[in-house]
Amino acid sequence: MNALTPHPLLSARAGAFIAGKHQLLIGGSWRDAASGETIDIEDPCTGQVIAKVAAGARADVDLAVAAARQALDGPWGKMSGLERGKLISRFATRLEELAGELAEIEAIDCGKPVTYARYVDVGLSANTYHYMAGWASKITGETVDVSSPGEFHAFTTREPVGVVAQVVPWNFPLVLTAYKLAPSLAAGCTAIIKPAELTPLSTLRLAQIAEEVGFPPGVINVITGYGATAGAALAEHPGIDKIAFTGSTDVGKAVARAATGNLKRVTLELGGKAPMMVFRDADLEKTIPALAGAIFFHQGQVCTAGTRLFIHKSIHDRVVEGIAAEAKKLVIGHGLEQATTMGPMISGRQRDRVLAYIEQGRKSGAEFVCGGNSLGENGYFLEPTVLAGTDSSMSVVREEIFGPVLCTMAFGDDDIETLADKANETEFGLSASIWTRDLSTAHKMAKRIKAGSIWINMHNFFDPALPFGGYKQSGWGREQGAEAIRTFTEVKSVCAAL
Repeated sequence: MNALTPHPLLSARAGAFIAGKHQLLIGGSWRDAASGETIDIEDPCTGQVIAKVAAGARADVDLAVAAARQALDGPWGKMSGLERGKLISRFATRLEELAGELAEIEAIDCGKPVTYARYVDVGLSANTYHYMAGWASKITGETVDVSSPGEFHAFTTREPVGVVAQVVPWNFPLVLTAYKLAPSLAAGCTAIIKPAELTPLSTLRLAQIAEEVGFPPGVINVITGYGATAGAALAEHPGIDKIAFTGSTDVGKAVARAATGNLKRVTLELGGKAPMMVFRDADLEKTIPALAGAIFFHQGQVCTAGTRLFIHKSIHDRVVEGIAAEAKKLVIGHGLEQATTMGPMISGRQRDRVLAYIEQGRKSGAEFVCGGNSLGENGYFLEPTVLAGTDSSMSVVREEIFGPVLCTMAFGDDDIETLADKANETEFGLSASIWTRDLSTAHKMAKRIKAGSIWINMHNFFDPALPFGGYKQSGWGREQGAEAIRTFTEVKSVCAAL
């Protein structure tokens, strides 16, 4: 297959889109970057270039901010919540109608299995827009009884925070755009979306669909480009009222520092190193496959991936052997192949980064149960890897790897406090899972784990109604649920002397 030739397994519609011209969307107009520069987009399964997109930068960001401000002060700002909700709902329905095409675009851009892309990525995204569409007409303040003597009428209102920059990572472009775009639209904000330079294609298609269903010009703008240029310009821009960022903790800290120029509002969803705790009474027939899915789903390129596995010593070997057996069942291949259940790393750089961690684990004395190597001559494939005999002194246990690498540790008949301390021995606090049939144990552990999402007898469960975000260095604020609406609004207090 030659560069810029559509993959033979792509549908005609998805292939035509990918092979087309990819520009910036600013104020309802598609245009090249001011610099004229472009970025090559690779299929990570082959390493071949499949598309070119505009490389937006500061000059383009300036135009997008002006367009978003004009839309905020114009027709979008005057639209009722009910009207906004209807539009968001139409958008969600159209995503469902185009689920097959969107899944193909996401699969070839991100390297994920197309079946997962359709039912996880597109499904969760559409559900998020449907859910947030209902909130658009239900954003209210409250009346307040003030404490001072006299007669007053006091109340609060919630108003849109304004122009919002939304910076999205490469692992789940559709889903993590929805987490930001859906509540911001419901709240009445306008958006400038900056997808990751590695995976911008589904966001550009999303913007076309938004135009198709009737969002006014300037409400949704898309700037494709590099983080160091376009992303930095958004974080620093004085015309932006809020930035919603998902990505690494180090970059999130840089975004927060840049946002201090005009004290723009900031939400950050950052790294994770999720512990999974398996007690001796866990239902292993269900638990073992679920644990394997928790680490190997999307090649471990998930901020909530279950990367640290604590297993009671009485069942440790059985669980580890079971996960290794599940790893061998994975069908590694191109995401557009229907049989594929595991794709590649997103890039050669990410593959090499994960391999370096695996080598550090080897040098630190970790036992290799399975995996540990790259695969094939084309693309960026890695074997699913299970390491036993690890401990918190090892970098593979302490640091976020963002790859299919599981670190296992045995625990004895320690009390719940001791195990919780081990699970909390991390700078992150995004998610965790607890595996037991004892409800008392489960809820005692859930109370003690310092993480934003705790799952009992499951892992990686997401729903539009459940707030999502992290403790500690896993971020600031929450996405999804009613909490998301609050992050995209400002509260105004009004008090009248009667």
